[in-house]
Amino acid sequence: MPKLELSPSEALYPVPVVLVSCASREKANIITIAWCGVACSKPPLLTISIRPSRHSNSIIKSSGDFVINIPTQGLLKEADICGTVSGRDKDKFGLCGFTRSDPSVVRSPMIKECPVNIECRVTQILSLGTHDMFIGEVVKVHRDTSAIDKDGNMDYSKAAPIVYNQGEYWSLGKKIGRYGFSAE
Repeated sequence: MPKLELSPSEALYPVPVVLVSCASREKANIITIAWCGVACSKPPLLTISIRPSRHSNSIIKSSGDFVINIPTQGLLKEADICGTVSGRDKDKFGLCGFTRSDPSVVRSPMIKECPVNIECRVTQILSLGTHDMFIGEVVKVHRDTSAIDKDGNMDYSKAAPIVYNQGEYWSLGKKIGRYGFSAE
């Protein structure tokens, strides 16, 4: 079957939807990010990319830390709000009814309603064009016990994460395999 050739774009799909919380001395903010990924396993490093014009960009540059909060499908509307409303004008914690939860290591608050919270310290900032990439070292991970299976692993059917796919939000389907199954 022939393939259509397209201009270069961020054509990777799907990507996770995360809520990044950050704090300045004045107030806390939340930004919805789909440009999030794993950069390294040892040390554990995650990346988020944010346009310099976004309010959270300057807050994270100033504070040197952030929290990646993974929302459930039940928080889809709130996740969309945090991606479309500016924290310069609105208190997104109040607007979305989110509860601030104290982190263990960083200063930025966690979002209690999210089943996974990943505390990160900024180790590097790369200006890449339209976005700045923040590389954050994971310093603590929090998981709700309600989203863990009997073996202590994440139960994604309970955590119900959201993915972003070229302008649309999607849920994850069913598990179809596991790493290494082809070698069995």
